[in-house]
Amino acid sequence: MSKTIQVLLALIIGLTIGVVTSISEASFLKSFAEIGTPIGKLWVNSIRMTVIPLVVSLLVSGIASPSSRNVGRVGLKAFIWFVILVTGSSLFTAVAAPSLLNLGSIDVDMTNLLPDSEVTTQVDLPLFRDWIVELIPSNPIAAASEGAMLPLIIFTMFFAMAITKIENNHRMNLVGFFDAISKAMLVIVGWILYVAPVGVFFLVLPLAANSGIDLVFAMGWFLIVACGLITLSILALYPLTSFFGKVSITEFARACAPAQAIGFSTRSSLASLPAMVEASDNYLKLPASVSGIVLPIAVALLKFASPIARGTGTFFIASIYGIDLGFIEIMTIMAAIGALSFYSPGVPSGGLFIMTPVYISLGLPVEGIGLLIALDLIPDMFITTANVTADMSVATILGNSDIGKN
Repeated sequence: MSKTIQVLLALIIGLTIGVVTSISEASFLKSFAEIGTPIGKLWVNSIRMTVIPLVVSLLVSGIASPSSRNVGRVGLKAFIWFVILVTGSSLFTAVAAPSLLNLGSIDVDMTNLLPDSEVTTQVDLPLFRDWIVELIPSNPIAAASEGAMLPLIIFTMFFAMAITKIENNHRMNLVGFFDAISKAMLVIVGWILYVAPVGVFFLVLPLAANSGIDLVFAMGWFLIVACGLITLSILALYPLTSFFGKVSITEFARACAPAQAIGFSTRSSLASLPAMVEASDNYLKLPASVSGIVLPIAVALLKFASPIARGTGTFFIASIYGIDLGFIEIMTIMAAIGALSFYSPGVPSGGLFIMTPVYISLGLPVEGIGLLIALDLIPDMFITTANVTADMSVATILGNSDIGKN
């Protein structure tokens, strides 16, 4: 049985046992779920420990290598694809989400179920100008320790471009050093992925066991619509990648599956990065000069499914408050959410932490963000899976294009 099948089976079995545990009174199942919690956390920590050195080493060796002549073109084309995908997901949500939510006949009298906004919606959101300033880290080591990926990537790219300007012997020494680090980290990644079925099982089991199922119809319908739309967006990426990336749908699906399973269970694109790199290098055979640059940047910037989930959530909140949104309001909401998706932190539910300015500026009840935070566990799993798939899609398209082969 292939490792991909093992990981997917572990995911399904963990979810199934977790759901049974949540609705049963069997104490031994609950104890089993509690015992498995540290195992899942250990596995996730083992993934996270590889991310920073892997990202830095891949970027430096990819940019500074003499064989990498198209870094600027690769970055520009990657960003163009990011904008195309986010624009597509935003327009798709604007068209589909309001109509589908209306099918659920959401009752506006359910607003008394909203949690206290003073507890759930107070967010320390930095001003946009502060965010711009912080893109250049005053201390790159501190940025790495805090997991600030975008500032770290910017510093690393400047550092790698500087390497290309020094004497060739020094350049080759540094490139060889970072290339060796990346290869060593990928060996560790291989060890981690070897035990992925166990890690995924024990990560998902307590999560499913502790999540309640006491959701009213409107909440359940929102989850169905949001997750359904995200699933459709994932499916749309397969033929898109097959056409522009010159790979079969089956081949791309198999390459994505391990990273998708990790993303679904961890709710972190960052945690899925090592698996994406491994699949790009060893399965899809993409040029390291492309995948090593595109994938880290995509993880930091591309939040493909965030507009779908956050837009659907905003329309849901408007519905339960009895707020009618016209065409202009819907398009304005989706334009704002799509633009802010590049600004959202790459952590579970991170996109919700930047929604407050959108709600305030458009006169929507900020209290609704509290409800979305309470319901975000399931959509965020689908969001991460879609984001991982989009990251792999862009890397595959560029890796198999003329720019990736030159």
